[in-house]
Amino acid sequence: MNRKRAVVKVLQSTKPEKPIAPLVLEMLTSLGEDPTRDGLLRTPERVEKALRYLTSGYKTDIRKIVNEAIFEVKYDEMVIVKDIEFFSMCEHHMLPFFGKMHVAYIAKDKVIGLSKLPRIVDAFARRLQIQERLTQQVAECIQEMLDPLGVGVVAEAQHFCMMMRGVEKQHSGTVTSAMLGGFRTNKETRDEFISLIRNSK
Repeated sequence: MNRKRAVVKVLQSTKPEKPIAPLVLEMLTSLGEDPTRDGLLRTPERVEKALRYLTSGYKTDIRKIVNEAIFEVKYDEMVIVKDIEFFSMCEHHMLPFFGKMHVAYIAKDKVIGLSKLPRIVDAFARRLQIQERLTQQVAECIQEMLDPLGVGVVAEAQHFCMMMRGVEKQHSGTVTSAMLGGFRTNKETRDEFISLIRNSK
C-alpha cells in the first residue's frame, strides 16, 4: 500500500479565499432567522473568523512548527506525551469533537522538542476531520519527521454529532489508535505504552 508522504506539506491553493460571511447570512435567512436583529448583526463575520481559525491547519507548515527542534541524542527508549487536549470538527456534520491524544515514539538517534508534539496535533486537528484519519496523520507525521523505531498514537474523543443529534448519547466516547514500526510489531512495546497512558488516569 503506497501512503502519500504529504503529511508535512501545506495544502496550497492558487485561488483567492472566497468570503464566508455572505454564505452565513444566506444560511441564517434559510433557517428562518432575521439576520438584521441585534444579536445576529455581526454573526456572519464572527462565524467566518471562527471557521478560519478552526480550519487553520490546512495552511500550517509542519516544518515551520518543528523548526530546528529536532536533536541528535543517544537515546533509544520510549518518549510519551500524554493527555494532549485537542478540538476538531467532524467533516460529516461540521460539529465539534474533542478529547485527548497520547503520543509516543521510540527514538533511534533523534528526539523532538516536547512542546512540538501538541503543536503537530493541533495542526491536523484544525481541519475538517474524522478521528481515525487525525490519529493516523499525527503518527505518520512523527514517523516522517524523526524516522524513529516506532510511533504510537491513541486518541480518546467525544463527538457532538453523536451527543447533540442522531443517537444523542451524551456519555459515549470513541477511542482510535495508530501503531507504526515497533509499536505494531512488538506486543510488549504496545502493552507498555497502553499501560503507561492508563496509569495516568
